[in-house]
Amino acid sequence: MTSPMSSTLRMDRLDASRDQVGESPLWSVAEQALYWVDIEGRQVRRFDWATRRVESWACAERVACLALHAQGGLVAAMESGVFQLRLSASGLTATRLCGIAHPRDGMRFNDGRCDRQGRFWSSTMVRDMSLASPFGALFRLDGRGLSAPLVSGLITGNGLAFSPRGEVMYLSDSHPSVRRIWAFDLDADGTPTQRREFVDMNRHPGRPDGAAVDADGGYWICANDAGLVHRFTPDGRLDRSIPVPVPKPSMCAFGGPQLRHLFITSIRLPSAADDAPDGAVFVAEPGVTGLPEAAFAF
Repeated sequence: MTSPMSSTLRMDRLDASRDQVGESPLWSVAEQALYWVDIEGRQVRRFDWATRRVESWACAERVACLALHAQGGLVAAMESGVFQLRLSASGLTATRLCGIAHPRDGMRFNDGRCDRQGRFWSSTMVRDMSLASPFGALFRLDGRGLSAPLVSGLITGNGLAFSPRGEVMYLSDSHPSVRRIWAFDLDADGTPTQRREFVDMNRHPGRPDGAAVDADGGYWICANDAGLVHRFTPDGRLDRSIPVPVPKPSMCAFGGPQLRHLFITSIRLPSAADDAPDGAVFVAEPGVTGLPEAAFAF
């Protein structure tokens, strides 16, 4: 196993909140606000940069991942489909964009985001990871509706991200029995081809969870179970590893006023001490800038 090239970096907590399964940090440039979810808590949260205020909305289903919607609100992949969410002081309104017929019971969507062209992508998984069931798949939602499975055989699809120009798609399987990241060529119609291994995470600490790409094309991946965030260069070389003060960082995203902050969600295990920071959202300035997240445009 390759030893990480550790980079000392100040890591602060965003606020006092803690999630059961914090995931999908999403920065809105227009609102200057960070959204994220607590999957098992069935919550959508919003942090306002100016006021430092956190708001939360309860969902009827587990909400796994978020994207911006060009017509306002958010896109959310949940258990039974993909929805447009409208959030207000009076509550949350969910409008179904598409449903999904899972191949077996006990499944939900997991990691997801929009590509540079505004198409929404998300993978599915069997919720009970101990079964190691390869029934998960990657789907794309655009003006044609929800695609057929574009990548099949996933146990825990994760690590979805796109290169700065959008011609390369990254995808991982974070299950302990797989721990690999792949790269694909992405054509103008949104068809992934030329699947190839990008990083074998069995050679590095941690499991490849949620990811982000910076303006230079660096691929940042949360190393779940290792308390690290790794940055890989576009050719798959480990550039550096940043310690996080919890063992289970889950996903990272760039944001803040100049897109120079890295936000990191995390997971709280039942065994965590009451005063432990597990489940918090962390923020750091890694010295590179990110890219604005594209909004769903269909």
